[in-house]
Amino acid sequence: MLRRLAIAIAVLVLGSLAVAQSAPSTAAPASRLAQLRLAHLRHGVNLTGWFAQVYDAKGYTKEHFQNWVTASDLALIKSAGFDHVRLGVNPAPLMEAMKGSGGGAEYLASLDAALKLILDAGLAVELDVHPESDFKTRLSDDNFVEEFAGFWRMLAKRYSTLDPERVVFEIVNEPEMRDAYRWYGVETKLAAAIRQAAPEHTILAPGARWDDEDDLLFQEPLRDADVIYVFHFYLPHLFTHQGATWSVYYWRWLKGLRYPSSAENAAQIAAAVPEARDRLYVIRYGYERWDAARIEAEINQVAEWGKQRGVPVACNEFGVYRDFADPQDRAAWIKDVRAALEHHGIGWTMWDYSGNFGLAAKKDGKTVLDENVVKALGLR
Repeated sequence: MLRRLAIAIAVLVLGSLAVAQSAPSTAAPASRLAQLRLAHLRHGVNLTGWFAQVYDAKGYTKEHFQNWVTASDLALIKSAGFDHVRLGVNPAPLMEAMKGSGGGAEYLASLDAALKLILDAGLAVELDVHPESDFKTRLSDDNFVEEFAGFWRMLAKRYSTLDPERVVFEIVNEPEMRDAYRWYGVETKLAAAIRQAAPEHTILAPGARWDDEDDLLFQEPLRDADVIYVFHFYLPHLFTHQGATWSVYYWRWLKGLRYPSSAENAAQIAAAVPEARDRLYVIRYGYERWDAARIEAEINQVAEWGKQRGVPVACNEFGVYRDFADPQDRAAWIKDVRAALEHHGIGWTMWDYSGNFGLAAKKDGKTVLDENVVKALGLR
């Protein structure tokens, strides 16, 4: 009896081991499909101020949606050599409109028209849900996560009939969530909602906080094979955001900081910074050897992360605030980042088309591309 019992236990243990060994990994490898669709997202630009980050007096109106980006803008983008655009959509005004008597029909019709305009121009599109910070703060509430998942389920279902080769869904821009473990759970929930409504479309998944490269390196792949992992690259921020007034306070004092970095220039710029600790940060920049080799070393870490996990990676934001950076230095930084990304086969989307990091500007009533930036991007 004891001998039979021992044999039975051994069989059960061996069977359990066999099942465990044959069970699939909890982190699904990237599908061939996601890799192939990355080919449509090689060279892109962000369309800002259209359906997100609308700061003019008109706000989110039908008139604004019809006039902010036109067919001629998209034709210009296509002619420059871009293959896709990233369209940010602020979910808050749309969700509010959906609670009204019209159910958000007019707002959604404007978004329908915008997507049609982009696709008719021969461009692919990253449909990026791009909320303000107060919206993202609410993702700490499980009930609001459920509501947001419901919103994504509706949006993904609405556009599930669009060409999955040229339309991809980005879960959310820069989650601003300090707890990266919670973000992984929230992101899993939102990805599942999208997948339920749009089984054929590729999903773009960001890291926590600001979706910087270290945020991406922290996380692990989702249990969904058809995902491209995205990150943003603005290093070093002292150079790319010099003169900016909306983030770190002392950046507003930085004007004329050069790239590649030099100790002499950094010391000169630091002299105008009031606080000693902030001056130190600027002086350090001068000694940190920010140049093409340093940028390549940074981006190489992301490439290795993707390679080790067998997942595709894309950079869908990078750029330089143009008001106070030397134009040649700005072009040099953009060129170095673009070259490093392409060296590793990482698709990219520049920030942005016509904003204060812009590729284009109005001149004599006509939209004109910055040829230095177009050249730095390796286009035309």
